Amino acid sequence: MAVRLGWLAARACRRVLKRAFSLHKAHSIKDMENTFQLVRNIVPPLTTKKHKGQDGRIGIVGGCQEYTGAPYFAAISALKVGADLSHVFCTREAAPVIKSYSPELIVHPVLDSPDAVREVEKWLPRLHALVVGPGLGRDDALLENVKGILEASKARAIPVVIDADGLWLIAQQPLLVQGYEKAVLTPNYVEFSRLFEAVLREPLDSSDRRGAVLRLSQALGNVTVVQKGEQDVISDGKQVLECNLQGSNRRCGGQGDLLSGSLGVMVHWALHAGSEKTDGFSPLLVAAFGACSLTRQCNHQAFQKHGRSTTTTDMIAEVGPAFSRLFET
Repeated sequence: MAVRLGWLAARACRRVLKRAFSLHKAHSIKDMENTFQLVRNIVPPLTTKKHKGQDGRIGIVGGCQEYTGAPYFAAISALKVGADLSHVFCTREAAPVIKSYSPELIVHPVLDSPDAVREVEKWLPRLHALVVGPGLGRDDALLENVKGILEASKARAIPVVIDADGLWLIAQQPLLVQGYEKAVLTPNYVEFSRLFEAVLREPLDSSDRRGAVLRLSQALGNVTVVQKGEQDVISDGKQVLECNLQGSNRRCGGQGDLLSGSLGVMVHWALHAGSEKTDGFSPLLVAAFGACSLTRQCNHQAFQKHGRSTTTTDMIAEVGPAFSRLFET
């Protein structure tokens, strides 16, 4: 009976993989089924021998008067995926609101302080990764503070995931991430077009998404780029992966925050596991694929229950079951 169940599980896994993966021929992976296993390889085991914080201390940089939901979604998603601690560095006005959403989060009302960079920098030695941009907004003073935070993070070799208005800042000043291979950018179509034209100084040819993502990554010095869309296209400037795991037709706000928060945790796990666990492939590439797959699976499961009324809150509730289905079966 156990053998029969194992065979059925393997067969189901092959079906999932067949619809989940395709690889641009920049480089080839002989056995595509192994790619999902690479994601599983970076997931740390749950054990009583660990102490609080070992499986991830993640910082979210963002949250202002207008946008309080995005940093919450990113931070709580990081915890749901498996981080032990989740910090939010936001403006003073945003902090009480974000605190009220969940007692699970550690909220620092410092992002609009004149000493914001120094205040965040004090915490950097305790953090494994930063997610920059959810709910940030485009206030010049905030963006200047975030610029300083990015520079301080790079100086300490802390991985950074950049999304939303963090990408607006990068489009204005690409040198902030140029050549920093511990950075991951997660643009949607509009954000990607803005970045592409700012960095390569030519119009985007949308007919070749995979080629465009590869070129942008290379032009930025092999920064990992995740272009979100009907299929998610991921490149580290060497390989290009495409994730088309089934999601849903629902496009409510906040899904990108689920992705960025999840990715922050997986980036830490992947770098900690090292290239031995990722079979020589870029740990950030594997982490990005894992986060994209998880976000799509959450989307799919939530939509099956809620249909048109699905919101990001419904998707976050699916993180545990979706993670188990993809990475622990």
